[in-house]
Amino acid sequence: MARLPDGALMQRAAAGLAATCADALGRVYGSRVLLLTGSGDNGGDTLYAGARLARRGAAVTAILLNPDRTHPTALKALLQAGGTTASPQAAPALIPRADLVLDGIVGIGGRGGLRPEAAPLAELAAASPAIVIAVDLPSGIEPDTGEVHGPAVHADLTVTFGTHKPGLLIDPARAYAGSVRLIDIGLDDTLPATPDLESLQHPDVAALLPHPSPESDKYRRGVVGIAAGSARYPGAAVLAVAGALRGGAGAVRYVGPAADSVLARFPETLVSDSGPKKAGRVQAWVAGPGVGDDAAPVAEALATDVPVLLDADGLRLADRDTVRTRTAPTLMTPHAGEAAALLGVSREEVEAARLTAVRDLARAYDATVLLKGSTTLVADPTPGTPVRVNPTGTPWLATAGSGDVLSGLAGSLLAAGLTPLDAASAAAYLHGLAGRYAADGAPAGAHDVAEAIPAAWRDITS
Repeated sequence: MARLPDGALMQRAAAGLAATCADALGRVYGSRVLLLTGSGDNGGDTLYAGARLARRGAAVTAILLNPDRTHPTALKALLQAGGTTASPQAAPALIPRADLVLDGIVGIGGRGGLRPEAAPLAELAAASPAIVIAVDLPSGIEPDTGEVHGPAVHADLTVTFGTHKPGLLIDPARAYAGSVRLIDIGLDDTLPATPDLESLQHPDVAALLPHPSPESDKYRRGVVGIAAGSARYPGAAVLAVAGALRGGAGAVRYVGPAADSVLARFPETLVSDSGPKKAGRVQAWVAGPGVGDDAAPVAEALATDVPVLLDADGLRLADRDTVRTRTAPTLMTPHAGEAAALLGVSREEVEAARLTAVRDLARAYDATVLLKGSTTLVADPTPGTPVRVNPTGTPWLATAGSGDVLSGLAGSLLAAGLTPLDAASAAAYLHGLAGRYAADGAPAGAHDVAEAIPAAWRDITS
């Protein structure tokens, strides 16, 4: 802002916002646009965009929540363009008749949910047939963490400026944002070199995935060991092996009591009747899915000098000090309930503050942590490393055995040579995309997700 003429960034933001509103409306002339306008620059962006829409023939009304602190220059521009103002008391009559509602109540400085005078406006907007577009982020969410501590605007679309804010990517706040559109306002050379959060895309993941060379054999590509399953839960072993076979490693070695079930489904699996200690050389272990109360395979895997992925029962059976003092890396893949047990808090606390929870777990265990759920987050224990948020996935992945497939997939990528951060991130991305393909709008089982991984892999690398 110091380098540019006064108001230049606001005008760039307003231009992008107005263009997005026009696209959403389809026909601007004669449409009814309502601006929910707070104080400060967020309100200014909203008023300037309203002025642009008014000049194109829209009937634009701004509800001023704090008239004495409304951005004066932007308000003048709206009035000169033919826009009008109203008090919050007029909202019950105006909002239901609007074609589009612009949420400019608070911006990135807002904390703690909407104030009492603004909360009813959010409720009216949510109940109206109007398109609701949030300016930079939905008012009432926590921009830096994705937490929601009170009433907030539910947007159909959020137009954000310069860079994505963490709250737009992490639940529960993500659910308030709707679709998100980024408007470039020229901040690239001023943003920090290391962000707080990263979200990988197809090219990023394609660069991480292993590719065999002409000299490769099954051992050079990596061997992943799977210590999973029990007499009660043989399916966990089968599904973990299913994910591992599609994860890029050259071979999968299984140890556990579900060998017959594994071989019946996947005869290419290398089966051992010993525990991890005597199973033979592997480049990574997956320990825990479906083992029940048998702590031996988990302890043996952790005693090796290769990366270990802990999932399901393995998270409960692993000793924290053992994990912290390992010389080889550890990757933990809890869901919210398991994370809560490991942290000694309630599941509700984890789900309300997912970013805090995944960072706390990574520090507490000195391990990379993949926190599964509505937003999958991956945190590295190294200070300053951005947390990665996975943009793929579907609610249909909330099905029994889906996590076992993910653990096998991530373990295979570990064995192929990826770091725990990259293996977890790439696995979550592939798993989420495979879940979309498998479901295609209808229920899908975990085995369907595993079978869709090759299609997701080809999509990413093509």
